[in-house]
Amino acid sequence: MLKQRILTAAWLAPLAIAGLFGLSGGPFAAFTAAIVLLAAWEWANLAGLDRGFERLAPVIGLGAVLALLYLADMSLSLWPLWLGVLGWLVNLYWVVAYPERLQQWRSTGMRLAMGLWVLAPAWVGFNVLREAGAAWLLFVLLMVWGADIGAYFVGRSLGRHKLAPSVSPGKTREGVAGGVAVTALLALAFAAWQGLAPGAALGLLVATVVVTLASVVGDLLESMLKRHRGLKDSSRLLPGHGGVLDRIDSLTAAVPLFALFQAGGPWS
Repeated sequence: MLKQRILTAAWLAPLAIAGLFGLSGGPFAAFTAAIVLLAAWEWANLAGLDRGFERLAPVIGLGAVLALLYLADMSLSLWPLWLGVLGWLVNLYWVVAYPERLQQWRSTGMRLAMGLWVLAPAWVGFNVLREAGAAWLLFVLLMVWGADIGAYFVGRSLGRHKLAPSVSPGKTREGVAGGVAVTALLALAFAAWQGLAPGAALGLLVATVVVTLASVVGDLLESMLKRHRGLKDSSRLLPGHGGVLDRIDSLTAAVPLFALFQAGGPWS
């Protein structure tokens, strides 16, 4: 398993870096669309579709949505991000009361709709942030990774109170606090690097805390869907690392929200 993880990371990391920071415009939109469509293939399984053609139909549908957004020059619009935020509020409503509200979303159709409002705004958010500058895209990636690292180490050493035991028994409130602490320090360091004024730095700090908490919901949502389906990983597309969704679940919540903050923040 460790060997598989290392071998996968050896080719995946350079590919991701080259695609996210070496591309822009149309090529960047195509690269991120490929990632999102792979995630859609996995989401179809989470929605209850386990046959090849059945799983392919939602992927084609989402691909058509992304193509229309791009061709209509709406891939940099903010309204899909607002729709995504509304969708994530619904997701939060379901996650915090799992399994009591299971009947509200357990149908395949509802889970497919959930995937649409999770994945399409995430793609738009990536494009908005890349257009704003590679530094902001780098920041949101570091934010999510920093939150994961902080939560892991603080949770292991100090974790006592379960965050959502019915969804993800390993997550603790102390771990979340550790993740927030790491990302808050990251925000202050980034503000200093960018030479932001005190007011802008404070705005970035507040946005970072909010987006960090949203990223936790992204992780919990996928955990909830996998638990309902009895799955450990979203797929085996990335040997040793699970699936694409396992790698971007937190980003699907963090990227659209941070893109909105970035577009209207005092530092933009």
